[in-house]
Amino acid sequence: MLKTTDLRKSFKGPQGKLDILRGVNFEIKKGSSVFVLGRSGSGKSTLLHLLGGLDHPTGGTIEYEGKNIASLAERELADYRNKKVGFVFQFYHLLPELTVQENVELPSRILGKRNRKRAEDLVKKVGLWERRKHLPSELSGGEQQRVAIARALINGPEIVLCDEPTGNLDEETAVSVQELIFEFNREGQTFCIVTHDEDFARKGTQVFRLHEGVLGLIW
Repeated sequence: MLKTTDLRKSFKGPQGKLDILRGVNFEIKKGSSVFVLGRSGSGKSTLLHLLGGLDHPTGGTIEYEGKNIASLAERELADYRNKKVGFVFQFYHLLPELTVQENVELPSRILGKRNRKRAEDLVKKVGLWERRKHLPSELSGGEQQRVAIARALINGPEIVLCDEPTGNLDEETAVSVQELIFEFNREGQTFCIVTHDEDFARKGTQVFRLHEGVLGLIW
């Protein structure tokens, strides 16, 4: 489904060029749950941003179903981000003035195809139906992350990219969010997840470690 070949990313800093990714090669297959481990600053989030079309690589290719997304026109790239990819972040990024239901619906409204029925189904699926009219400020961290997962799934993306989805949660809450992710994965949803949590990663289909800009398969 998604494949990188010699993927590289560099930034210019005061000390000169900083190489974050130095030739990353891997594939994400449909229905899998792929994990990327690595210390802070290793480039895990940079990799996710590249896979999601939020940033452009310095070199190499990212192919989605055989197409290099770096060569897409801006409108095609926006379609890829909005329709093919879902995003879940560590700090939720919910809109504070919108209710649970409205936050989940939002990506479908951006596409001009408000999908209230699917939003309702997802809110029920993540266990927040009784809180669908609450604002984010009235929810716990775990509940907010459940909203974020539902929002990521509203447009039926092919793949969901998760950046430390349980990194801001206590252990018990983190486990419940992990179980929710794997429940969706068992139903066929593809995930690529970056995390510090090796116990979480062990439950995945494949686990990689990003070290000094190079990705290596662990299992």
